[in-house]
Amino acid sequence: MEIIRIDDPADSRVTPFLSIRERDIVGRQGRFIAEGKVVLNVLLNSSRFRAESILVLENRLAGLSEIVENAPVKPPVYVASREVMDRIAGFPIHRGVLAIGEKGPALDAADIFDGLADQALIVVAVGIANHDNLGAIFRNAAAFGADAVLIDPTCCDPLYRKAIRVSVGAALKVPFATVPNPTSLAADLMARGFDTFALSPRGRTDIRHIKTSGRVALYLGTEGEGLPDALLARMQTVRINMAKNFDSLNVAAASAIALHHFASTESEPQHWPEYMDRTLAS
Repeated sequence: MEIIRIDDPADSRVTPFLSIRERDIVGRQGRFIAEGKVVLNVLLNSSRFRAESILVLENRLAGLSEIVENAPVKPPVYVASREVMDRIAGFPIHRGVLAIGEKGPALDAADIFDGLADQALIVVAVGIANHDNLGAIFRNAAAFGADAVLIDPTCCDPLYRKAIRVSVGAALKVPFATVPNPTSLAADLMARGFDTFALSPRGRTDIRHIKTSGRVALYLGTEGEGLPDALLARMQTVRINMAKNFDSLNVAAASAIALHHFASTESEPQHWPEYMDRTLAS
């Protein structure tokens, strides 16, 4: 691998890593930040995304050698001291491993649907604006073999640095696309043979009583407001029964329970590209 020492935070070769927090807010013009060894490993083995460059602390380099050497494409690796790296990033990077990823062409719903098998599981996220929650939903989707995640325009970016980190790289692993109108999508899903379920504390049926096979779409809404009434009115609503006098679970925890119920984890998801057969590093 190509190793380049960086001693000056103003070195133009590390410009994409400058002031990470501020640039996360305004966007990165088709790029994203991957943070940590596990996430880097997923990025390096991705067929949808490409690592442009890597920035690491000098004391983390030895631990990354194997995964970089085994990557299909080996980006340049910039190595810096703690002081220099913190000045580049704009705050202390405790994991000491950063990479610039290229987003590439966005998928749309048609890309997701194309090639889905008769048995499929997808997640539809509506209004999930918290990066921790969306990242955890992606992690749960990967853990329980969901074929894809569809998000509406009010969701946060799954490729935001914190969302990727919380997902443990699953946001780079599970196919996703943005859909303009989740209500119209529900009609399209039904026409494509999906059983559609809306998860809500006010759901009519305890999820444990739902038996289904084939194609399943699980709708998840934001905490507090939940899914819009227009959506709840046109699909089957399910709830997770809880102790009396307790309102609801965090949406990430609820998604794990619901996905476990609907998942068929005996086989790999049908729609994931070939590279996704590789498991996340522990």
